[in-house]
Amino acid sequence: MHKIKLFLFLVFLLSAFGTPSRSGEMLLARIKIGGKYGYIDKTGKMAINPQFNYAEDFQEGLAKVWLDGKWGYIDKTGKMAINPQFDAALGFQEGLASIKLGDKWGYIDKTGKMAINPQFDAALGFQEGLASINLGDKWGYIDKTGKMVINPQLDDTGDFQEGLARIRLGDKRSYIGLA
Repeated sequence: MHKIKLFLFLVFLLSAFGTPSRSGEMLLARIKIGGKYGYIDKTGKMAINPQFNYAEDFQEGLAKVWLDGKWGYIDKTGKMAINPQFDAALGFQEGLASIKLGDKWGYIDKTGKMAINPQFDAALGFQEGLASINLGDKWGYIDKTGKMVINPQLDDTGDFQEGLARIRLGDKRSYIGLA
């Protein structure tokens, strides 16, 4: 059993550090010790001491952490970049992260400033400048200013990739693109 755990740990390290970062930024892997989350560097040295109730991987230089019942973001030194204040949150994509305050979702920038006020029932990450949002039981897309690009009228949406996004309307599935 010990050999299996060691093997899985090595696979984890290889997957976390096996591919060099395109941006050249320091790579950190999430760990859990004594019920708390922290991060190690590629040599296995403790980079950020375990202190968070939960933590996720770094995205665009910040990692989402859960502390005292709220979500916030830390930088790669472990410094709290955006204080825990959100009821739910997603990682940063294209400079913005979707956050939930109360029962509504909006977006913040990397300084924690509200970029798009909470007004959606759900809000996903940006891909190719657009993000899926939900109002009621329908999905649509907004741009980074919060402008509605495709009004909520779809039953399901996917991220834009190479100019196309998967959608569902009723029992019909298709792809949409923006010209």
